Parts: sequence; C-alpha cells; structure tokens
Amino acid sequence: MPNNPDSASVFGNAIAEHLRVIHQVEAQQPVLEAIARAMAATLRAGGKILWCGNGGSAADSQHLAAEIVGRFRRERRGLPSMALTTDTSILTAVANDYGYDAVFSRQVEALGNPGDLLVGLSTSGNSRNVVAALEVARSQGMLTVAFTGAGGGKMGTIADQFFAVASSDTARIQEAQILAGHMLCDWIEIDWLESQSVPQETQASAQARGVR
Repeated sequence: MPNNPDSASVFGNAIAEHLRVIHQVEAQQPVLEAIARAMAATLRAGGKILWCGNGGSAADSQHLAAEIVGRFRRERRGLPSMALTTDTSILTAVANDYGYDAVFSRQVEALGNPGDLLVGLSTSGNSRNVVAALEVARSQGMLTVAFTGAGGGKMGTIADQFFAVASSDTARIQEAQILAGHMLCDWIEIDWLESQSVPQETQASAQARGVR
C-alpha cells in the first residue's frame, strides 16, 4: 500500500512558513545593504570575496561565488570570488593533518589578503570550522560577514556584519540565505557596472580625495 502523506501538512505548512520567514527578511534590509556596500567596495578596490560553509551551506557558497565570477543578470567582466569548499585535495589534506576544524581557516590563511572579504554560512551560527575561518580572516585584516539562523550563534559575535534569519528550521534558513545572496549579487553587479561607466579622470580625482 502506498503511503499518503497529508498534502496540507507537507506543502501548505512549508509554503506558509517559507513566506513568514521571507517576509521577515525585509526588516533586515539595512543589514543587507551594509553587507552589499562592503562587498562592492571590496571588489572595486581590487579585493576578492571568499565563501565557506558545510553541507547545504557549502553548496550555497559555491552557488554565490559562481554568480560573481560568472554573471548574475548582466554582461560584465568576471569578478574575483571563491568558495573554499571545492578543492577535495586541500580539504582532505588539511582535515587529515590538522583536523576538520581547520579546513577553511587554513585556506583563509593562505589565500586571504587585507581588504578581502570572507562570508561564513552556518544555519546554527556555531560551525567550528566556519568560526575558525572568521577568526583568522579578522586577524589578517579581512572584512567578515556571517549568514546564520536566529540569534547568530558564535559567528554573530565575531563577524563585522551578520545576517541572521529569524528561524531555527534549517530548510527555511537556507531558503532565506540564498535569497539574500542573490540580492547581494544583484547589488554588486549594478555597482560594478555603474563604477565602470564613470570617466577615468573622475575616478582618479575621487580616489585622490579619498572617495570610494
């Protein structure tokens, strides 16, 4: 006999909870704008955006890095962004030699430069390897951003900026985080194209005055 899950509890409840969580993202627009401005400024200054997370957050890291290196909506040059979740040789070597908690922080140590930006994703906000990566990034003069669930966890106390989804449900948190990530990609792309349309002499004079 086939099972017959109740469609209202499976689909209806999921959709209702998704909409509730997503509507609450609107209240965090100032936080997302601050993160977007920091990301755009990093890229305009010649820095790069790094991403890290575990499981679904690893997949989201790769997804969002790809939107920046490739394109989101508009034709433009590729921009520097990298997910620290993709090189299995590095991940397994570091995990074997130093432990899994070091798989991201070791890469930040090797690849991160002052002025770069690291985004750590964790639905709990307490993933030890992501916390370690944020700590190393801060020690190297990088900007740090955390994407978490409700409360922010330890990551919320470390990062320069953090976006905390008002939910404790992993699936709903991830859905809100990818929406936020897409909005950030949209901002970055618009900002980059507008910055390239400014005449070179205007950019040079603005930089001389310390304007970014």
